[in-house]
Amino acid sequence: MQISTKFTIAVHMLVAAEVFGKGEKITSQFLAASIGSNPVIVRNIMLQLQDAGIIEVKRGPGGITLTRPLSEITFLDLYKAVETNSEEDLFRFHENPNPNCPVGKNIHKALDRSLQEIQHDFEQDLASHNVGEVYDGIEKELKKGKRKGK
Repeated sequence: MQISTKFTIAVHMLVAAEVFGKGEKITSQFLAASIGSNPVIVRNIMLQLQDAGIIEVKRGPGGITLTRPLSEITFLDLYKAVETNSEEDLFRFHENPNPNCPVGKNIHKALDRSLQEIQHDFEQDLASHNVGEVYDGIEKELKKGKRKGK
């Protein structure tokens, strides 16, 4: 399994909105420059975050605003917002195991429960982290840089 870059781009967008939001209009152009991405990609992710109720988007040069504190936006919230297959099972099963084979006949019964537990644990892990942690990590790094004269 691999999660697309949309997840980390979404985290970057939200943290940048928090860091720069008081002094800058947070537009797709502004975010694209910070992310190093195309503004169209950023706008598409902005729409997904808006649909999920995580941000509000003002048309034109108005920019985005967060709908709640970063500490209340979990990684699971973002995963469900931007990963297009997030509502599907994490593991896909091959469609036609041979019912005449003892392994093929019983593979679902033997494997499904474990795969469901893994998916549940993955989602619980995502829910246990929030974007505020990333913001705090960036603040810590910025303070370190100031102490070193960077």
